[in-house]
Amino acid sequence: MRIVSGRLGGRRIDAPPGNDTRPTSDRVREALFSALGPLDGEHALDLFAGSGALGIEALSRGAATAVFVENDWRAGKVIAANLQALDLQAPDAILRRRDALAALRDAREAGESYDLVFLDPPYRLATGLGPELASALAPVLAPGARVIGESDRRTPLDLPGLLTTFERRYGDTLLRIHTA
Repeated sequence: MRIVSGRLGGRRIDAPPGNDTRPTSDRVREALFSALGPLDGEHALDLFAGSGALGIEALSRGAATAVFVENDWRAGKVIAANLQALDLQAPDAILRRRDALAALRDAREAGESYDLVFLDPPYRLATGLGPELASALAPVLAPGARVIGESDRRTPLDLPGLLTTFERRYGDTLLRIHTA
């Protein structure tokens, strides 16, 4: 996998081995970030980060910070290695090895807020997780924040209470951009 564009454009990153993590393809990431436009100074949260590709791409394209949340220890090791290889470190890039909902509770308690949130949960969990994620996200969204959901088109990630402003299918992948 490679970073599509920005200051890290063309650099390679690794993905966790096996089939448990399915990194967002270069093609889908390119389309997504074209739809998002400039990210200058934004604060990003990459939940279910997997390889960290979405958060790293955001940093490459001008986001000020990215917090990567991943519960799987193998994926966490890969994210840490990718961040180190790209010389991305705190406070700009922070890895939290934590369950997504617990990480959102922690962020709320710490008074954190995010302009950009990437949600790419395991496809098999997307349908049931959507309402709980939407509720937990609300307190950490900055005014005008955008939430990007990636899911299988057959089992979409629905986020009640968030307005869908963009929706596209790329094969079996469904991308939605929501605003708070």
